[in-house]
Amino acid sequence: MTGKTPFSIEFFPPQTPAGVDKLRTVRGKLAELRPEFFSVTYGAGGSTRERTFETVFEIQRDGLEAAPHLSCVGSTRDSIREILAEYRQAGIGRIVALRGDLPSGVQDPGEFRYANELVEFIRGETGDTFRIEVAAYPEYHPQARSPLDDLTAFKRKIDAGANAAITQYFYNLDAYLHFVDACRKLGIDAPIVPGIMPVVSFSKLARFSDACGAEIPRWMRRKLEAYGDDTDSIKAFGLDVVTELCEKLIASGVPGLHFYSMNQAGPTTAIVERLGLAG
Repeated sequence: MTGKTPFSIEFFPPQTPAGVDKLRTVRGKLAELRPEFFSVTYGAGGSTRERTFETVFEIQRDGLEAAPHLSCVGSTRDSIREILAEYRQAGIGRIVALRGDLPSGVQDPGEFRYANELVEFIRGETGDTFRIEVAAYPEYHPQARSPLDDLTAFKRKIDAGANAAITQYFYNLDAYLHFVDACRKLGIDAPIVPGIMPVVSFSKLARFSDACGAEIPRWMRRKLEAYGDDTDSIKAFGLDVVTELCEKLIASGVPGLHFYSMNQAGPTTAIVERLGLAG
């Protein structure tokens, strides 16, 4: 992959046996693209812990690099220590460390309140065993009181020992470029990998975006709305828009791309192949 922008792909742990079989097939197709690693999400308060483990260990057994997400809110130091030991024993070398969300109805954040505390704990327990990625928000975290507060929180995660960051997805190139520039001015020099969300369904994308604070630009939203139930046109338009965004990001010198696959092979494959990054 010399000279090509590296990329990684994210999955969520399947909930059913059929979902497990489907993801196995999807992963096989996406593995042919030769991503740097596959990451696997972790539910609020560890609610998908066992399913995350199963998915991560299967990826690793297939000879591919797995990067499990690990969220700390609602967890104890002992439970995180136990998970780290399992990952270490399995030969996992990379972790995506996140604060995460409290499960619905749960008030106690547990022994960790913020992701920087988790990063610090991982480093204290395991030294340099793991490469640690953390989250970043080019359009700022929806719960941040101000852009500066959000940048400061991000800096704490890097200062605690994170190696790099993966961003929330976005469709506004300037948001990412301005965010990186602001980080550099604060002395944050860690790689900041843009998160990429292919467009498959407008209704799902709108719901995700409203929940996580990622903006769908007005021109893009209006165009997607105009297609109504024409899923082929939505996918074709989305493919063009996201590929062009990736082309501009690569031209700006990004350290990599991280694709949110939503456990589907087609959309990510189409973008990666258009960009000439496969294999």
